[in-house]
Amino acid sequence: MKVSKAKQSKGQAKSDKWKHVRGKRLRPPISSSDLISSPVMARVIQEHQACVKKKPTVKRLKKKAKSLSDSKRNAPPSEFQANGRSAFTVDKDSDDSQEWNEYFQSVHGNGVETSRDVEDARPGRLDKEALHHCAERGVLHNHAVLVMQKDQSLCFRGKCFLTCLYGRVEVMGFTIEEGQQSYPLFSPASHCPLTITALGNSEYTRDDRTEARTILQKYLSAASRKKLVKRVMSNSSIILIEPMETPLTRFLSSFTNLKTLFSPPTSEVISAILDTPLNGLGIIPLVNAIEGLKTSISYRDVLNAVVSACRGDMDGCAVILVCGTKNVGKSTFIRTLINTLLNHTTSVDYLEGDLGQTEFTPAGCLSLSTVREPLLGPPFTHQCTPEHMIYYGQSSCESDPDRYLESLKSLWHRHSQSRETPVIINTMGWVKGLGLQLLVDMIRFFPVSHVVQLGHSGSTQCPTLTPDFLRTARGFQTHPPSQSALNEFSDAHSPRRSYTHLIVQSDFKGVASQGKAKHQRSNEQRELSLLAYLSQLQSPDIGPVRPLHSLTPYQVPHTAVALGVIHCDVAPSHTLFAANASLVGLCCIAEKVSSRGGPVLLSQAPICPCVGFGVLRGIDMARGLYFLLTPVDPSILRKVNCLLLGAISLPFCVLTAQPGFEGDVPYVTTDYSFDLTGAGKLRAFKGMLRPNQVGM
Repeated sequence: MKVSKAKQSKGQAKSDKWKHVRGKRLRPPISSSDLISSPVMARVIQEHQACVKKKPTVKRLKKKAKSLSDSKRNAPPSEFQANGRSAFTVDKDSDDSQEWNEYFQSVHGNGVETSRDVEDARPGRLDKEALHHCAERGVLHNHAVLVMQKDQSLCFRGKCFLTCLYGRVEVMGFTIEEGQQSYPLFSPASHCPLTITALGNSEYTRDDRTEARTILQKYLSAASRKKLVKRVMSNSSIILIEPMETPLTRFLSSFTNLKTLFSPPTSEVISAILDTPLNGLGIIPLVNAIEGLKTSISYRDVLNAVVSACRGDMDGCAVILVCGTKNVGKSTFIRTLINTLLNHTTSVDYLEGDLGQTEFTPAGCLSLSTVREPLLGPPFTHQCTPEHMIYYGQSSCESDPDRYLESLKSLWHRHSQSRETPVIINTMGWVKGLGLQLLVDMIRFFPVSHVVQLGHSGSTQCPTLTPDFLRTARGFQTHPPSQSALNEFSDAHSPRRSYTHLIVQSDFKGVASQGKAKHQRSNEQRELSLLAYLSQLQSPDIGPVRPLHSLTPYQVPHTAVALGVIHCDVAPSHTLFAANASLVGLCCIAEKVSSRGGPVLLSQAPICPCVGFGVLRGIDMARGLYFLLTPVDPSILRKVNCLLLGAISLPFCVLTAQPGFEGDVPYVTTDYSFDLTGAGKLRAFKGMLRPNQVGM
């Protein structure tokens, strides 16, 4: 399609093979005897014992950090770590080691109390007092450095960039190590708060003080650096936290009702820790009373089983279908699974089968994506353009299940031609009646190797989708074979197609119930994903948010594209009225679009590729032009020859709450009567009895 606006195109990387690129990066776990091997802690504790009756003060270390002896410098390293750092042994005859031996005997022989530093090393949630001891602020560059010991965690609300400077930490199943890039973390009020957990380092002793001092010199002043160096041990992790501001966060915060999206909700305000060195960086720590991601035993067992299968027996070609009823944690489980797999491979393929709660696109889409970066936030924080996408146009497939299944088949056909990485298939939360039949069809259509079924309260809320159940289950498009066919199948000694069935029992607070707090309802989360997509229209440069009505649209001739309504029947004379000021899918149909001068209208809903979305902000009948706002690159936009209008509408705030309007707001009117016949939208109420059925 012809456009009158030019932009630069963006390339996309191809999918890589399953590789154990990080398989050797995890250092062996340390033993309990190595936990007290730091000479820094020995001297600090001895000083604390000597001045326990004096006024508390900050003591300086009496001895400077020792450099490696010549014998150690020339000795070959015992083992190289994944990041290239070699591990050295500690001279057991050194003065520092003797000091620790004396302290160890005094503690375990005489029952001497531990110092403040040993208390800070206890596993568990970091509270206000611990944060004051373990975190320091770099005022010059507005960032903070936090020293965490093994199994310590920080649960928070907000958003930030996290960089691991030393050791390893874990966020939602993804391991972040020193030497890696900075990762954006999003913990909004609409979802479960994120938790940063420190992991063990290595059984090999490192020169912790020297390394930490060198690392911290770049980020902290001398006084702050000396305070944190005392708390660095061989199993410590040091993280850098920086504030984050992106076009997404700036665009969302421009709407009044979303200004507090990254702040603790009302139920968590009294549990927020405000007065810490992290204050002002965009994150707010939470106390122990607020749970982060709660994983049950079955949750962790299933994760380990699937990851082990992908790394070993399945040779990286596992196909994992995840299903379960609504609000049982499917999306969170899938994000954690993807992040865990990315610890061992460069990419994971994801097939979206949930129209209402999509992961990478606005609602109403079926898509196939290749995930190469960890998902450290809810869906609206990582909106992107998938490799393949089909616009279905509704948040439910109830009205046209055939088109739903055929769209999924089309996506899988595109993917099966070059399948080299594990695939995760997301499904709807509709697991009864027609929804169950569609699940049965999907398991039969795709070469599924694992079916992960989520439930709660000891039940899966629908039949367990085992291979035995599938032998006799009836799908929407598929039917179980007859008994004679089953007998012939068995007599032929052909291996029956099977898969591994795994059950996860969720036990987090509020399982199976929709959140009642602000931004937690499913329709609100769909709006957040759509707003996040529209935020791509903003400039990446820091500056004021530009309202959508101030952006220059593309001009598209009526004769260059076909226009179709795919979610309901609209009279041809009313199609342009329905499409004006609406969200449209930008699609590519195989047929050539031809016109005699007027708009081209589609009579049927096609199954065709979709490259993105746009806002049809105006129609000029005199000049025969559509005015379209879209973040899709012009090089891709030229291939578009079809605009599809579905039931996914623009959020009200886009039309009513954007700044810069003067006078009457376009497309919005109060001079409208819902009393007129047919003026309001018809709604179907499921499960309600008809008047003639009452009393039966």
